[in-house]
Amino acid sequence: MCYLDTNDKITCSGCEACANICPHKAICMIPDSEEFRYPKINIDLCTNCGLCRKVCPYNLSPQKCSGMNYTFGGHIKNQKVLSESTSGGAFSAIVNAWCDKNYVIFGAVSDGLNVYHDHIFDKKNLYKFRKSKYTQSNIGTSYADAKKFLQDGKKVLFSGTPCQIAGLKSFLLNCNQTNLLTIEVICEGVPTPLYLKSYNKYITTKYHSRIKSIDYRYKDFKSYFNHSIGRWDFEVMQLSLKNSRKLKTDRWFNPFWSIWISHLMSRPSCYQCPYATKERFADISLGDLWGVHLYCPELYNHNKGASLVICNSIKGKKAFLSTKDIFIGHELNYEEALKYQGPLKNHINSNPNRASFIQDLKTMPYTALCKKWSSPPTIKLLWQKYVWGNRQKILFWKLTKGFYHIQ
Repeated sequence: MCYLDTNDKITCSGCEACANICPHKAICMIPDSEEFRYPKINIDLCTNCGLCRKVCPYNLSPQKCSGMNYTFGGHIKNQKVLSESTSGGAFSAIVNAWCDKNYVIFGAVSDGLNVYHDHIFDKKNLYKFRKSKYTQSNIGTSYADAKKFLQDGKKVLFSGTPCQIAGLKSFLLNCNQTNLLTIEVICEGVPTPLYLKSYNKYITTKYHSRIKSIDYRYKDFKSYFNHSIGRWDFEVMQLSLKNSRKLKTDRWFNPFWSIWISHLMSRPSCYQCPYATKERFADISLGDLWGVHLYCPELYNHNKGASLVICNSIKGKKAFLSTKDIFIGHELNYEEALKYQGPLKNHINSNPNRASFIQDLKTMPYTALCKKWSSPPTIKLLWQKYVWGNRQKILFWKLTKGFYHIQ
């Protein structure tokens, strides 16, 4: 059932397909008390045409891909692009290979603490879309814009979360999608914007400057033994403040990761996400190559970042294979990769303490909130990560067995 009929927040992912389809601009997205955005109908403008309900992916359930599951792991050759990417730069590689002429690219852009969808006509500006945002983007008019470009004969590459791709596919149901390529990020739920607001308030008080931007996955390349080593799997968060100060925190000391991964602050629909299954709507699914040190250590890439690429359609596979000259790696076993990708199999589990956390988030100071709800790292974890962690294991394997090399 559609949220517009039930007001049940479990049935609204905030994809904004309904707002895009309305010919009378009668639907706008309004934040609730948790600052997740939901559609609201202006009855003075509504003509009861029913398009909003027809386009809702919870009602329509657009066609899924064939389930090809061609799986690949690796990283882009360009070291600059790799350093600017969250994982292995697969998105940039696909864009550079597929977008040859008469194209437009859609993706999420971060503007301080706000994230919104936008489009570019020149892949030289692709840097705007790199890096994971960990905030649900405002779609705006992107679906309608994509449809117009397709009708004008342009090649359209559209990236987003699985629910946003489902929203796009529902919106474009009767539109020729031959020139459309869809890329989704493997998603584990979107956190409430309230957390960032609380964090920003704390940072402003402590450092006398607001947050200008957040790099959730700063790689922080270093040089060891004449080899450049990154900190990809340390998931370092770097804050850039308006006074030019920069602050860095490793994942295990960062309350954000502890609270988010405990599923205490995700959007209600994420706990019953209908898109977290093996059957996908997007042509290509992209994510981090988690488990790389266990089943494909030759792709570890000096901890600079490695991508998992799953092609769900013939179109997706063809687009990805065109990256062979700029992307390095090899094919992987789909079921093996799936072991380390929970969001590709099931939606996140609900946390029975979510309501209590949200209430504390609304009323508690940030430091008190984190002290109560985040989990500090154990001695065992610190030993594993900083003394004999994945990075050290791989270094040991390379020193004793020789450096891996991918042709």
